[in-house]
Formats: sequence, C-alpha cells, structure tokens
Amino acid sequence: MAAGLSTAMTLKPIRFFHTSDRLPKAAPPLLFTSLRCFPRRAATRRSPRLPSFTVCVLMEDPKQSIQIEAGEEKDPNNRVCESQLCISDFQVGMEFWARWAHRSLWHASLWHMHESHHRAREGPFELNDVFAIINAVPAIGLLSYGFFHKGLVPGLCFGAGLGITVFGMAYMFVHDGLVHRRFPVGPIANVPYFRRVAAAHHLHHTDKFNSMVPYGLFLGPREVKEVGGAEELEKEITRRTKSYKKGSS
Repeated sequence: MAAGLSTAMTLKPIRFFHTSDRLPKAAPPLLFTSLRCFPRRAATRRSPRLPSFTVCVLMEDPKQSIQIEAGEEKDPNNRVCESQLCISDFQVGMEFWARWAHRSLWHASLWHMHESHHRAREGPFELNDVFAIINAVPAIGLLSYGFFHKGLVPGLCFGAGLGITVFGMAYMFVHDGLVHRRFPVGPIANVPYFRRVAAAHHLHHTDKFNSMVPYGLFLGPREVKEVGGAEELEKEITRRTKSYKKGSS
C-alpha cells in the first residue's frame, strides 16, 4: 500500500510536468510568428544598396549646383564668368565693327541707304534705320540659342548676344537720342564724356575733314584728335553745351 501510494504520488507530478510542457507547444504559430518579425525589422535597418541609390538621385538632380555632362564637371560660376567676359568683349568689339562697317560699307557700297542719314529727315524714320534691324538679327539668334540650350557654347553665345544688345541700346541712346535728338535722353545729356562723343559725331556730319572722321561713335573723340581736329572738337563741345543749357532753361 505504501509502495502503491508512493507510486501514485510519483506519477502525478510526472504527468503534471508533462502536461505543462505540452502547453507552450500547443501554440507554435504564435511563438514562431513573433520571432520572425524581429529578423525582418533588423534586416530593414541594414540595406547595403541604400547609400548608392541616394548618390544616384543627387547626381541626376538638375537643381544641384554641380552637374556632370559628358564626363566633365562644370561649375555654374565659371559659366557666369565666361558669359560676362563675352558681354564685355562683344561690347568693345561692336565699336570696332561699327567703325569698320561705317567707313567700308555704309560710305561705300551701301551709301544709297546710308545717304538718308546725312540728309534732313522727313518723318520719324529713315532708310538708314534698316542697319539697326540687320544688327539685331544675330543678337536675337545668339540670345535664343543660349537661352534654350545648356553647355559652354550656348553660354558663350548668350553672352555674345547680350553684349551686342547692350551696345545697340547704348548706341541708340547716344547716337539717335543725344546727337540727332530723335527722342529725349534725360540725364545722359549731362555726362561730360557723352557730350564729347556727341560733338565728335556731329563733326562727321559737318564734313570738317576730308576723310569724314570719325566713323566710330564712342571712340570718335580719339579719331578726331588723331587727324589734328582737337581744336574743332573743343569748339563743338562748347557750342553744344550752350545749346543744352538754353534748351533746359
């Protein structure tokens, strides 16, 4: 009896622990599912391709300050400097172009058109105004090409077109406005250098010299001095200064 009792007492704990061991095994999907979630989260934290993908997006972004075109890195600041140099170069170059064209073309083979500028004008326009349109065509073409394209050459073209445009505007205000008074120019008439330019160009229309200098505009006073017309230039400057004072009063 004692042996049987001890056996019963011994078997009950065994069955108890045995049944308790089966309880956690009864729901393996719960434990398995929860354990699988953690490796997935850990895997998302370390993605070796993420840095390379970010670099590619930045390299292809057009808003970045540095772009890579044709395997060569180009700084926009350098393009701005190149455009500014083109603007200055073409502003100065247009003065020499206008001087050469005035002497070799307008007073030669194109005199039948330029002659209207040396006669009394009838109406607001003259045949000589066609030259302004001719010079505007390449400026518009260069500006359009440089504006709608990217790269070194379009940037230089845009600067060249802008230089021609700035020179044309300055030429119009000084030549047509200040010298020939086709429209008022305001304070430009009070600038001493522009007065000298206007006086030198007026000598071109008075035939004071056999060569009809100056043919340039902004470098006109220098041309007059080179042919010994410094005294005539000073007289014309004094005369125009007095006329401006009378007109303003």
